[in-house]
Amino acid sequence: MHRHGYKGRKFGRKTDQRRALTRGLVCSLIKYQSITTTLARAKEIRRETEKLITRAKKGGLANRRIIISRLDDIAVANLLVDVVAPQITRDSGYLRIEPAENRKGDNAEMGTISFVDTIDLEKKPSAKQEDKK
Repeated sequence: MHRHGYKGRKFGRKTDQRRALTRGLVCSLIKYQSITTTLARAKEIRRETEKLITRAKKGGLANRRIIISRLDDIAVANLLVDVVAPQITRDSGYLRIEPAENRKGDNAEMGTISFVDTIDLEKKPSAKQEDKK
């Protein structure tokens, strides 16, 4: 049997477990700006996170609702749309993956995924955005 048309990595998990894992990792990445995980997981969450950032940069209620549905935490979704996305100036390539030392227990390849641009999470939304609320 061939693998044509099968996108994404399976991580040896069932669909719901895999979805929960990626959502949790994406939420942690947005909240803490940088996380260290296995290289395969980092590559997979880069795909998901970059799509969400692009939607957040476009703005609008529909995109905000889609982002909320793709993440576990409404607070993290609002943080992405209101604080993180306005500070990103580039059109794509928002994240970088840097190799880290192999994991001690099973020698798995590790990587640190982080934002390319520096982001100030303490920055408040602009007055224009607060008027909308």
